[in-house]
Amino acid sequence: MMPVRMAQEGHVPVMLREVLAMLAPAPGETYLDGTFGGGGYASAILDKAACTLWAIDRDPDAIARGARLAADHPGRLHLIEGRFGDMLGLLGTAGVTALDGIVLDLGVSSFQLNEAERGFSFRNDGPLDMRMGRDGSTAADLVNTLDETALADVLFRLGEERLSRRIARAIVAARAEEPIATTARLAAIIRRVVPPERPGIHPATRSFQALRIRVNDELGEIEKALGQAASLLGPGGRLVVVSFHSLEDRLVKRFMLAAAGREGGFSRHDPRGMTEAAAPAFRLLTTRALRPADDEVNANPRSRSARLRALQRLASPTGAAA
Repeated sequence: MMPVRMAQEGHVPVMLREVLAMLAPAPGETYLDGTFGGGGYASAILDKAACTLWAIDRDPDAIARGARLAADHPGRLHLIEGRFGDMLGLLGTAGVTALDGIVLDLGVSSFQLNEAERGFSFRNDGPLDMRMGRDGSTAADLVNTLDETALADVLFRLGEERLSRRIARAIVAARAEEPIATTARLAAIIRRVVPPERPGIHPATRSFQALRIRVNDELGEIEKALGQAASLLGPGGRLVVVSFHSLEDRLVKRFMLAAAGREGGFSRHDPRGMTEAAAPAFRLLTTRALRPADDEVNANPRSRSARLRALQRLASPTGAAA
C-alpha cells in the first residue's frame, strides 16, 4: 500500500490513499483542493498525474507555506486565499468554470493545532482565538460575551456536549471574576465541572470543537461549498470529502444521497410521490463512509475519527459515469 506521506514537516494528510483512489487524478485534468492546509493532498495529486491544481485556504499562513510547493510545480499549482464556501466566485474570477475533481478536508490542519498562538488546542496554552483566518470574532469574544443560555446552546448544538448547561454556568461565573483569555484557563474551568469519560479524551474536547465551529461558521461554509462543488464538476467529475465529526459527516451524507437520488421516498399519501422524479445527475462512489485503515490510525491517532465520502457526476442524466 502507498505510505502515508508528509507534505510539510508536522503535517500528515489523512486518508491519503483513499482520497487518491477516489479522486483518480489523470493527466491534463483540472482539480481543486478546497482546503489546502499543509499541502498534503495537493502534493500527492500533483505527483500522481501531470494535472493542474487550484487550491484554496482562508488561512494566509497556509497560502504562504504553499509558495514552495507551487515553485516545485511551475504553472500547475495555483493558490487562492479565501473560504472554500466561496469557491464558485473565487475560481470564476480566475476563469475556472469546470473541474474534473474536488477534494475537501474538513478538519483543522496540524499547523493550526500545533501553533499555540492560534488558540485551537487545550494542549498548548495560548490566546483563545480559534480563527482559521484573520477576521471576525474570536473564541474569547464568544465565551466572554454570550449569555449563559446562548453559550450552553452553542456547546450543545455544535459540540454535542451533554453537560453544556453546567459548563456554561461555570464559564459565566469564572468570567465575572476575570475575562477568560487563554486556552489553558478555559480548559481548566471545563475540567473542574466535567468528569473525564475515558483515557486520552480531555473533558474540554467537545466544548473546544463547538467554539471553533461557531467562530468559523464551519457548518455554513460546508453547506455552501457542497452545492458549489457539485455545480463545478464536469461529466465524470468527482467530489471527495473527508470529515471528522458527526455534524460534518451528516451534512455530507445528506447532500450526497440527495444528489444521487437516494433520499427516502414520499408517503403514499403525499401527492409528491405521484410525480416522476428527475433522473439523478450523480452517483455515489461510497455507499457508506470509508474509515482510515488500522496502520494509519496507529501512525496518526488524529485520523481515527475521519470519514470519507465520494460522489461522481454522471456523463448524462441517464448514462453511466465517465
